[in-house]
Amino acid sequence: MQYLPNIVFALLLIGGVGFFIQNIRKLKRNIHLGKAIDRSDQKKERWSNMFKIALGQSKMVRRPVSGFLHIIVYVGFIIINIEVLEIILDGLLGTHRLFLGLLGSAFYSFLIGVFEVLAFLVLVSVIVFWARRNVLRIKRFWYKEMTAWPKNDGNIILYFEMVLMSLFLLMNATDIHFQEINIGNTISQYISPLFANLSEGTNHVIERTAWWIHIVGILAFLNYLYYSKHLHILLAFPNTFYANLKPKGQFANNATVTKEVQTMMDPNADPYAVPEEPEGEPEKFGASDVTDLNWVQLMNAYTCTECGRCSSVCPANQTGKELSPRAIMMKTRDRVEEVGKNIDANKGEFKEDGKQLLNDYISPEELWACTSCNACVEECPVNIDPLSIIMDMRQYLVMEQSAAPQELNTMMGNIENNGAPWPYNQMDRLNWKDE
Repeated sequence: MQYLPNIVFALLLIGGVGFFIQNIRKLKRNIHLGKAIDRSDQKKERWSNMFKIALGQSKMVRRPVSGFLHIIVYVGFIIINIEVLEIILDGLLGTHRLFLGLLGSAFYSFLIGVFEVLAFLVLVSVIVFWARRNVLRIKRFWYKEMTAWPKNDGNIILYFEMVLMSLFLLMNATDIHFQEINIGNTISQYISPLFANLSEGTNHVIERTAWWIHIVGILAFLNYLYYSKHLHILLAFPNTFYANLKPKGQFANNATVTKEVQTMMDPNADPYAVPEEPEGEPEKFGASDVTDLNWVQLMNAYTCTECGRCSSVCPANQTGKELSPRAIMMKTRDRVEEVGKNIDANKGEFKEDGKQLLNDYISPEELWACTSCNACVEECPVNIDPLSIIMDMRQYLVMEQSAAPQELNTMMGNIENNGAPWPYNQMDRLNWKDE
């Protein structure tokens, strides 16, 4: 019975970490359902982007209030969880505040003092975030796609953080020995008087209860990430590293189309030559489902923070059009998850389900509302690119289904026949100025 708590702790730890690893493997599998793409160039710039944007939060602070609060939560939560290492070792070895003896009272006091101050700041920041979302009801948190799970997810993660930070402070405040030696209790010393009239045994029970709930909460939080928009805590780093470094507005040419155009423009090409048939099934132009997108685009979908900054600057969205860049990413993730579950249910193989990303999740109306201005790409705090998905799906509509809007068909016909978007032959092409 002496070692029962250690055994229970070890089982909880193994179960929690094991389930997390299982979900990470599933995440990796789902992301790699996308097509291959090489993003290994310009490594120096990629590393720089990752450190500045993912680690340094450089794009978050463009909106100073939320950016500053986010940095507090981000830095505080990461640093405080260094203390989890002590909790794990204490739980496995049956010790109590193991690092106090290993690090010495002076350094340990400094660490715990910093942890307590950060925990308090994180708690205050999270409460402000909750108020912004639920009391001030900032508009971008309440767009029509933010219903049911997306709306609740934003609050659940805030409650998680409130509880974890409160438990950390409570754990210290009811640890009588820790309070008596008076090291590092910068915030908990103001909470401990609330428990001064309780017996030492009662304080110990409260402290142990807070300790257990704290570590269980951390393991639960770790495994909640896969199902939450807060997966960006992990994916923001690779997402910024593998982001597109080409100038915004420079679209990738389809290799097959480029080859055909080059052949047409080659004066030495035989116009009567029969083109070689490609081996296997001909490649689809554009994308109609998630497996037609590349793996970076699918990682973008999983990285989306659902903050709504992209939609709040989208001119189409702001003028009442159907398009919301955030919804594009959320729907893409939903479809990837559906395909992944299909594969799991069919022992590693995808069984055709009669659905696809186009029409079943994203409508042509959403796609054609986009002005391709890149505002969403510029605004995203973790370098997500909704526009690339929109353009790939548009390409499918045009080249595979001939389903472009009439206005676009007219313009493309004019370019083909007249060399300009306007309905005049080349001799009259300046007539547009008189309209």
